[in-house]
Amino acid sequence: MAAPVVAVVGGGQLARMMAPAATALGVHLRVLVEDGGSSAAQVVVDSPVGAASDPGAVLALVDGARVLTFEHEHVPHAILEDLVGRGVAVRPGPAALVHAQDKKVMRERLEALDVPCPRWAPVSSPDELTDFLAATGGTAVVKTVRGGYDGKGVRVVHSAADVADWLAAAVDGTGAALIAEEKVPFTRELAVLVARSPSGEVRTWPVVESVQENGVCAEVIAPAPDLHPGTDEEAHRIAVRVAEGLGVTGVLAVELFEVAAAEGGAPRVFVNELAMRPHNSGHWTIDGAVTSQFEQHLRAVLDLPLGDPSPRAPWTVMVNVLGSTRDELTDGLADVTRLDPSAKVHLYGKGVRPGRKLGHVNISGDDLPDVRARARAAAALLRGDATA
Repeated sequence: MAAPVVAVVGGGQLARMMAPAATALGVHLRVLVEDGGSSAAQVVVDSPVGAASDPGAVLALVDGARVLTFEHEHVPHAILEDLVGRGVAVRPGPAALVHAQDKKVMRERLEALDVPCPRWAPVSSPDELTDFLAATGGTAVVKTVRGGYDGKGVRVVHSAADVADWLAAAVDGTGAALIAEEKVPFTRELAVLVARSPSGEVRTWPVVESVQENGVCAEVIAPAPDLHPGTDEEAHRIAVRVAEGLGVTGVLAVELFEVAAAEGGAPRVFVNELAMRPHNSGHWTIDGAVTSQFEQHLRAVLDLPLGDPSPRAPWTVMVNVLGSTRDELTDGLADVTRLDPSAKVHLYGKGVRPGRKLGHVNISGDDLPDVRARARAAAALLRGDATA
């Protein structure tokens, strides 16, 4: 019997990191890549070149495939609806995926599910934004409802003039619609990953702390240190409610703001963003969990029994390599492995650009300060910021 084919839209590092899990499971991975030199195309043999917005390319991708899934959400809704009409298993389906594609749709649905969110409102004029600012203390976060990620499509504003260009573009149709959100006084950012199969089986990994730099994830600590048991329980409850309420299949990342309680009780959490695919906050699972997010995503979309998400060590820290002074990150491998033989290095085969996600390092162990320091030191070597 031929191996099941899993078709993936998107040729970045997430599809690249699905490849080892697919190989181990005996699954044939077929990835629609943006160009032949993309991150995934370097390691996946079956990697046709095409655009996610091209109906013909996506239709060819799913020919003979058991299921279609994604490494990014930027696929037109109409294309996915057409595939569903043709009987293609699309996981997550378009009815779920739209909540990760459109922030206004997401906020409306999460409110209906009684999931805690920041105060928000759609804004289409300077007056509407001015009114929202007045109601939320004079500061807000304005987001484009589509297309934003890694700090893009997000601005902290104090007046409508701060996004005058976005408002004008939204009105004349050259730009995306906008929403404004309350700037939550969070103490830190958390994330919880949940996997759900079409059969309804659900598994969650531990809640993690995500450390951001300029709107980009720089570091993840698993599990989140000093997490109040009540907050831990609430974060998992929210993740499961969202996965089940939206009908998600595959891995769902729920990014959260942690806000201190007014009277010393359990800190509250509010949903910031959703991603319906493997996510940066779950890269630690490759080396730090019994079942990685990439293997779990493949299991889920194929409706296989889900794996054990338990951590392998008391602590795992992931540090992203964001840019480098090296011409090639592989030039730093000897230094990293000499410094710390237990460091797990994952490079994405990308050209070096300032601030670009080029890879990450995972370190696991019993002592968090030691693990964190070692992971940071290894990433610094790859960035060219230090020498062994």
